[in-house]
Amino acid sequence: MTRKILIVTGDGGESYEALYATQRFEEAGWEPVIAAPSRRRLHLVIHDREPGWDTFVERAGHGVEADVAITAVNARDFALILLIGGRAPEYLRNDPSLISLVREFDSLKRVVCAIGHGVQILTVAGLVRGRVLAGHPHVWVEVERAGGTYSEKPAVRDGHLITARSWRFHPLFYREVFACLEELFPA
Repeated sequence: MTRKILIVTGDGGESYEALYATQRFEEAGWEPVIAAPSRRRLHLVIHDREPGWDTFVERAGHGVEADVAITAVNARDFALILLIGGRAPEYLRNDPSLISLVREFDSLKRVVCAIGHGVQILTVAGLVRGRVLAGHPHVWVEVERAGGTYSEKPAVRDGHLITARSWRFHPLFYREVFACLEELFPA
């Protein structure tokens, strides 16, 4: 089995989630590959809380190079797909090639992960019915309307589907991710 990980994001993706994932997988001996609608430099953002605001604020984040276009990805070449949160999922969930790819990962029983708003892509792909998921608190309505159960836990594993509320819960999320990878793809 390949030791490659697919990280999906686009402009407006959460900077910290993308960069942390890349470094964390490299550290553990996996090869991260960043996919986006096209192969180019992506403009990522940082979402944070600001006193007095009812929602988060958005600031410019670090950029990252997309290694491959989503349309050029073969799910069989990867052990895991990670859907980064931020604002990118708002438009990525409308990309039929990405929705098809996410469904293919699921049908191959690969590890499927999403953080924060990345869960929006899972709802469109039809992967939440009967499942328990964590995600950004603003996606709970989408999860429940799609037949899933929204959990307020920081990170949730439901079979080979792993979700987290935000980057603030990376330690809990990545413990579940690496435990699942070890079970499904032992070294």
